[in-house]
Amino acid sequence: MKKLSTLVAILTMALGAVAWAQSNAAPERFTAMAVNMERGGSGTIQIVVDRWSSDADRTKLLNTLTQQGPDKLLDVLQDLPRVGYFRLNGGLGYDLHYARREKGEDGGERVVLATDRRIGFWEATNRPRSIDYPFTIVELHLNNDGVGEGKLSLATKVTIDNTKTAITLENYATQPVLLQSVKRERPSR
Repeated sequence: MKKLSTLVAILTMALGAVAWAQSNAAPERFTAMAVNMERGGSGTIQIVVDRWSSDADRTKLLNTLTQQGPDKLLDVLQDLPRVGYFRLNGGLGYDLHYARREKGEDGGERVVLATDRRIGFWEATNRPRSIDYPFTIVELHLNNDGVGEGKLSLATKVTIDNTKTAITLENYATQPVLLQSVKRERPSR
């Protein structure tokens, strides 16, 4: 857990942070150009959030990671109800089990999405190191106009950052999928 200097906080739990209303009105839709920094490919990602995760869901996930570790966190995340999905290049969608947003320092917003990662047959039987990275995390930073950038990490191991009381990604900076030209398709209410 000493690798915290290379981690980026994704689920802010700082004391005094004002939680932004997690309205569950009409679905929120986002699009972006995804650029894979490892393989060099690019494509379009569509994200739909049908409802935002509750404070109780956020607390449950943080407490699970703190008290029982990432393996149990995966079980708890998988048990949360579907809150939306994301789809790459119009292909099959991946269910999201966690979606939160908070006001950004610049007046915009930060959106964090999380789910379990699909494990294919080859990976399950051969058990390479990637089997230890069962999470998919999306983080978007949007300005007041609903335009911005983000990152997507398809194979992520999470740890706890005690200095920020936040769930963080191990080696988040290494080979992420960059999300450029992020745009909200439907304004927030």
